[in-house]
Amino acid sequence: MSTDKKRGGAAKEAFSGRTMFIFAAIGSAVGLGNIWRFPYVAFDNGGGAFIIPYLVALLTAGIPLLMLDYAIGHRYRGSAPLSFRRLHPKLETIGWWQLMICVVIAIYYALIIGWAMQYTVFSFSKAWGSDPAAFFMNDYMKVSEQVTIGFDFIWPVFIATAIAWLVLLVVLMLGVQNGIGKLNVVLIPLLVVMFLIMVGMALTLPGASAGLDALFTPSWSALGDSSVWVAAYGQIFFSLSVGFGIMVTYASYLKPRSDLSGSALVVGFANSSFEILAGIGVFAALGFMATASGTQVSEVATSGIGLAFIAFPAIISQAPFGTLIGVLFFGALAFAGFTSLISIVEVIVAGVRDKLGLSRPAAVSLVVLPLAVISLLFFPTTTGLNLLDVVDAFVNNFGIAAAALISVLLLTSGFTALPTLRDHINSVSSFKLGRTWMIMAGGVTPVILGYILIDQLTKTVAEGYNDMPQWFVNTFGWGMAVGIVVIAYLLSRLPWSRRTGDGFTSPAPAIQDAYLDRKAIARHDPMTHYTGTEGRSAALDQDFSLRAIDRGTVVQRPAPWDHERTANGTGAGRVHSTITAGAQSRHSEGDLS
Repeated sequence: MSTDKKRGGAAKEAFSGRTMFIFAAIGSAVGLGNIWRFPYVAFDNGGGAFIIPYLVALLTAGIPLLMLDYAIGHRYRGSAPLSFRRLHPKLETIGWWQLMICVVIAIYYALIIGWAMQYTVFSFSKAWGSDPAAFFMNDYMKVSEQVTIGFDFIWPVFIATAIAWLVLLVVLMLGVQNGIGKLNVVLIPLLVVMFLIMVGMALTLPGASAGLDALFTPSWSALGDSSVWVAAYGQIFFSLSVGFGIMVTYASYLKPRSDLSGSALVVGFANSSFEILAGIGVFAALGFMATASGTQVSEVATSGIGLAFIAFPAIISQAPFGTLIGVLFFGALAFAGFTSLISIVEVIVAGVRDKLGLSRPAAVSLVVLPLAVISLLFFPTTTGLNLLDVVDAFVNNFGIAAAALISVLLLTSGFTALPTLRDHINSVSSFKLGRTWMIMAGGVTPVILGYILIDQLTKTVAEGYNDMPQWFVNTFGWGMAVGIVVIAYLLSRLPWSRRTGDGFTSPAPAIQDAYLDRKAIARHDPMTHYTGTEGRSAALDQDFSLRAIDRGTVVQRPAPWDHERTANGTGAGRVHSTITAGAQSRHSEGDLS
């Protein structure tokens, strides 16, 4: 396990290399939504024509946001709360908000992994019988007719969920390199191989071509429908694990010299490639199901839990080599879910570890054990399915989307951090970013996120949610969405461990940039938006601040406003002497010391 102890606080764990980071990032991005959400979204929004807005969304919002998360984590070298605090103390609440979203997702995500593990075993005997829907709802989950909270446990589901938590505990205890990294290096290739075999078998089923025709036949008129474009952006946004701390945390474990923009391109396109592969496999199987039952593909197409645990068991029961297809499908579902769950809980572990200055074993125990207790108390019960439904919908629509929107707006307009983050990416990456990236990340993304958030908000307020009792939705939907923001603020007010507090000055320079903020330099203003920057040191040897120019730790280049003096050969020296004089006058303030 490699560490970095140079900058104060707890020893910083790291991935051994960029390849391991990419596998871990892909493992986080490739999750349940890739398999059971994307195929139906594509089918329902123009079929083959949907690929156009989907790719546009990937290039204009998904990958730019991915790069933004990478830049924050890699530059400020901490968990989501610590990285945002180092960027600016007033942003710490954003980091805790993202962490609290991960808390909510983690407590129900393990339940679905437990289902997938059990259904992998069920595939051998086709335990669901002739009516998979009745088996899942009545025999397996024993869903209560009352929408409430109860503690009537379903012990097989309880045990499967507990096993998922136990395995997670062991992996996180092993650390970033030996646990998270090595597991993803094994599971992600295995997941791809399993899914390729499953897709290959699905394509040989009678009627598979009907399913593929239904999925890929383009409806070009759909491109004129704004809701199709919104669906494309929503799918990209929710499938890439951006906006809720995961990629910030993982990027903080990268070595100083790591290609951030190149990694983002690899992860973004790998995630989308897997989604398209999943679409092919799922709709080939649905085409077989429709042909066997004498119906249209549109009548059997569905998404989410209904696709995975009702439609697919029906396909497995009828298909040649159905047992093998079932083992591969549910095994892949379990692997995809587990690699995502690891990344979700690691966000929480990293935040708690930084806040309290704990060792990894102590932080993992403090996080995983309470989460497991809450998860096992509320979800493997006869009332757990309805609770999962409401919590999942609200944490995605009004948690992740809102947190990402607010953070992007603050980074763009509130603290003008995008130029510095862009420069940081360019300083370590092969693919250089310019003004276009800033427009995509700071302009296009907030508009799309704002539209998605307002659209979901107005619909839910006007129509309610799935005919569920208002008290239930208010408590576990709206109450949860608002409650995590309140808790995030309260956590930001708690004192940090002195061990971590030593690193508040950030391993990175202030947001302002010597070449961008020339007016501040001319006035000899402090080169930071906040005080208390004593002990600041260059991050990753890539410091473009006034202090670094003064110390000569970056390559000298003429300031953009000084090109006239540069032309006659005096500019660089004069800029350097002006900077040095300014620096000498401000050493007493502490911002350059």
